[in-house]
Formats: sequence, C-alpha cells, structure tokens
Amino acid sequence: MNGLDTSVQEVKALIAGLKPRPGVKVVICPPATLVDRVAKAAAGSTVEIGGEDCHPKVSGAFTGDISAEMLKDAGATWTIVGHSERRQYHHESDELIASKAAAGWRAGLGVMICIGETEAERVAGKHEAVVSHQLAHSVPADAAAHIVAIAYEPVWAIGTGRTPTNDDIAAMHRHIRAELVKRFAEAGKKIEILYGGSVNPKNAKEILAQPEVGGALVGGASLKAVDFLTIINAAP
Repeated sequence: MNGLDTSVQEVKALIAGLKPRPGVKVVICPPATLVDRVAKAAAGSTVEIGGEDCHPKVSGAFTGDISAEMLKDAGATWTIVGHSERRQYHHESDELIASKAAAGWRAGLGVMICIGETEAERVAGKHEAVVSHQLAHSVPADAAAHIVAIAYEPVWAIGTGRTPTNDDIAAMHRHIRAELVKRFAEAGKKIEILYGGSVNPKNAKEILAQPEVGGALVGGASLKAVDFLTIINAAP
C-alpha cells in the first residue's frame, strides 16, 4: 500500500536507467490505483506490469475487490497472489489463493504464488513442512501449463530488514525445487522460484547467486528507482 501519482516518475526513471539483458525480466506491481498509469508509462519498454492481488470471480457484488480481468484491462500482464501479508492480515487460505491463481490464468495473466513460514514455524523446525503444505494446496494442479513463478518469502523477513542466511535461502529453494519436480516432473524444473524478504541493494547480489534462486520479489527497496536498478543489475 505504497504509491501516489508521483511514483510514476520513479517508474519512468527506472525505465530510463534500465539496460535490458536477455533472461532478465522486470515486473512492477503497483497498487491498483496506479496500474493503468504505470502501464502507460511502461508502454514500449521491456518492463511488465502486475497487480498485487486479484479476486477469484470475474465480476459481481464484491465491493472493493478487483478481478484479474480488471487488471488485464488496465494493462497488467501479471498478478501476485498469496502474499504473506494477505495470508496474515486477511486470513487467506491456501484454497482461496489457489482459486485466485486460477483466476489470473483465466484472464491471461502470469501469476506469482507466494509461500513462506512464520518465525515460530521456523524455530519449531516446521518450515519445510509448512512450505510443502502451501505448495500442495496453494498451487493448482495445472500450474505448470501456465505462466507461473513461486515466490518464497519467510514471513518474519518481510519489511523487517532481517533475512535468512544464504545457506538457509539455498536450502529452502532446493526443497521447493524438489517438491515442484516431485509434483510436476520435468515441467517442475522450469518453474521460476523467487526469493522475497528484505531484499535490498546491499544483499541482492549474494541472494541472487544462490542455487535455485531465479529472481527476487522486492518490496520497500523497489520504491526508489535507483535502489531497484541496483537490485536488477545484481542479477547474474
């Protein structure tokens, strides 16, 4: 829940400073009020636009919600579903998140599905089991047939400035890859796995260098073009 009209200037600055590289994709997911404006600002560039959430239904009496089709109509090509803050503050279930992912694909959007454990779950040694359960129930059975990315974001690292160790990140990403391959076979090897959780210009290079880390889901550090550019340029 960040961004006003002045934020469009940051998007323009990002695009102006961006040097497109093969294999490096940049997606900006602004609040719904800015999707149309940011999409227009990014027109003609390699930057894609996404929504931060979507409703499972196409339309209806769901005041305040936004459908995947509305995001598509505003210029989005992606949406995020199941972000830890949606799970925590809006009490979203795995099943609801799976239905939102299906809605994104229904509208022709790529979907980033977020998973991740709380600090209590990690301390208790349940982090892999929690993530496995979320993968099994938040990710629809036909996910591999669509444009999809899995974003691992440990809840305790969101906006706190704390990050897991590089070994912890690598271990969890290996676990996620193994689960994806177990479920989707060869197609599971190709699904991108992103890391999210206090990614910033100082730690991005090391995080993005970890095995099976295919990208970053960036929060606060994406609000300033200069910081986000540094993170993007850290991609191997």
